[in-house]
Amino acid sequence: MTVAIRQLDDGRRGDWDAYVATAEGASFFHRAGWREVLQRAFGHRPFFLYAEEAGAITGVLPLAQVRSLLFGNSLASLPFCVYGGIVADNAAAATALREEACRLAEQLGVGALELRNWRESDADWPVKELYFTFRKAIDPDDEVNLKAIPNRQRAMIRKGIKEGLESEWDSGVERLYRVYSESVRNLGTPVFSRRYLEVLMEVFGDDCSVLMITHGGKDVAAVMNFYFRDEVLPYYGGSTSASRDIKGVNHFMYWELMRRSSEQGYRLFDFGRSKKDTGPFSFKKNFGFTPEPLPYEYYLVKSDAVPDVNPLNPKYKLMVETWSKLPLPLANFIGPFIARSLG
Repeated sequence: MTVAIRQLDDGRRGDWDAYVATAEGASFFHRAGWREVLQRAFGHRPFFLYAEEAGAITGVLPLAQVRSLLFGNSLASLPFCVYGGIVADNAAAATALREEACRLAEQLGVGALELRNWRESDADWPVKELYFTFRKAIDPDDEVNLKAIPNRQRAMIRKGIKEGLESEWDSGVERLYRVYSESVRNLGTPVFSRRYLEVLMEVFGDDCSVLMITHGGKDVAAVMNFYFRDEVLPYYGGSTSASRDIKGVNHFMYWELMRRSSEQGYRLFDFGRSKKDTGPFSFKKNFGFTPEPLPYEYYLVKSDAVPDVNPLNPKYKLMVETWSKLPLPLANFIGPFIARSLG
């Protein structure tokens, strides 16, 4: 049967999402809504490819181009997402999607094509061994989930409860953005625009939520979460400088999300990716999650080596140190112009 590769238009968005909803290996980041998010929030050019056989979608590959004077020209599946790459029902559809992606990368003259795979492929492309993901089942019983967290982290959750921490859902992004922008500034990372968070909530609706953590009526931490099938994915989270004087803030936040998600019927907690041997990597591992490597692979077009745009790269060390010392209003003003190109 002939495989045709086409680009997604609004007329087949429903068919695309219906396919992603059940396809093996698909994720929240394969949803068609990211096409709109990347266009509206950043102005990036999307190329959402799908394989079609006898009129039915048999594979998808969401791609977007990011062009930057600072970080170069790239094509990725998918910018701002931890998972991506090819999802297909058969080898013919997967091969056709890969070949079209390579052709597109050559046509656009990018440095490299990046596929943020969840699972290893047999393409024999260069692979970056930097990121790991952390996923674990959620039990319907809170006590089972709590006992699955190692003793030291479980004690921190209980300390957070004793400190008087509380959690609540929020329907907007203003409070989240205040907390998150301060958190990433402190880490030396440019923050993206608040508009990006707004677009995420507008596009994904009930599949996107914000959990706020308060202490004495003041916001001390927050996290934006995505939902896919029976999974919850805490994605954009952080805490304020004031939270350092309160024990167990981050432990309490993720426990509360796990507890509330269990009540809502979700059965898998996806802690997202972290770079190997970093603080977040250790935090998730010590929370009882087993790290699984993410085999991101690259098709090099104009680049001589796999791109290395991340804060651990020594060439960005001075920028990270300087950024963490900027006044927050200045960091929030400048940050979005840089962050939109980081992807």
